[in-house]
Amino acid sequence: MLFVDDSAKAQIEVIREKDNLSPEHFVRVGVTSGGCSGLTYNMEFDDTLTEEDQVFEDNGEKIVTDLKSFIYLANTKLVFDGGLDGAGFVFENPNAGRTCACGESFAL
Repeated sequence: MLFVDDSAKAQIEVIREKDNLSPEHFVRVGVTSGGCSGLTYNMEFDDTLTEEDQVFEDNGEKIVTDLKSFIYLANTKLVFDGGLDGAGFVFENPNAGRTCACGESFAL
């Protein structure tokens, strides 16, 4: 399962309205190799599903990932942090063994 915090849900709604996205657009998350810790998070809006997609719904939001990424993202919560260090989405990933200082990459 993938989870969406209330803060992330609110920001997703803001972006959807600002960018004039249809209700069919969902959040796609993934993992690619890169970053200072080895793996990097990806996030975008999409409206097309593939056969390999894993589809979850939490807090009224559809969140989709490919099967390969789901292995790294299982039970991750998407949160929006509006803190003084810079606003942005944060992945609270219980599978991450270590993360880099910027929080954009991780390792198992």
